[in-house]
Amino acid sequence: MKNLVVIAAPSGTGKTTICRELQKQNPEIHFSVSCTTRPIRHYEKDGYDYHFISDQEFERLKENGELVEYEEVHGYYYGTKKEFLDEAIKNGEVILLDLDVKGGLSIKKLYPERTSLVFVEPPNEQILIDRLKNRGADSEERIKVRLQRFQMEMSYKEQFDHIVINDKLEVAVKSLKNIVISKTKGVIDGN
Repeated sequence: MKNLVVIAAPSGTGKTTICRELQKQNPEIHFSVSCTTRPIRHYEKDGYDYHFISDQEFERLKENGELVEYEEVHGYYYGTKKEFLDEAIKNGEVILLDLDVKGGLSIKKLYPERTSLVFVEPPNEQILIDRLKNRGADSEERIKVRLQRFQMEMSYKEQFDHIVINDKLEVAVKSLKNIVISKTKGVIDGN
């Protein structure tokens, strides 16, 4: 059973929205809450969206081997705690991991028999730019930084097991749900 479902995408593609909607429809799916050193946004909750920690705490987690993957993205660190994934595997829980592309590939390398990789892409680059601007979370400068990473992230999509285009949220969620159902061997149902 592939109970670790990694969702990766360029920033602003809507991967977190897709994951949260799928989780709302299927509460038996758990969401991996990553650690990050970036500042909390006004609409986020600590412990729900991310564990917002200091650079020093992140460094301590790295040094103690408590992270299964970590990456610097847009000037901030993001990482996944090993303890959380090991517990999920032990309990047979289905976990959605909202990660960057390199983090996703790291999880697949560490847990190859348990991991399914899903790449979410926007319908086109202009829609991505519009989404980044419309969500109002980043300055123009920050949006430019995010867009500089776009081509690099897109170059990884062929290494993923599945590709979902997020043109319409409900279609993307249904596609992801079908992938999760097929990979988890009935742990979640198709209703």
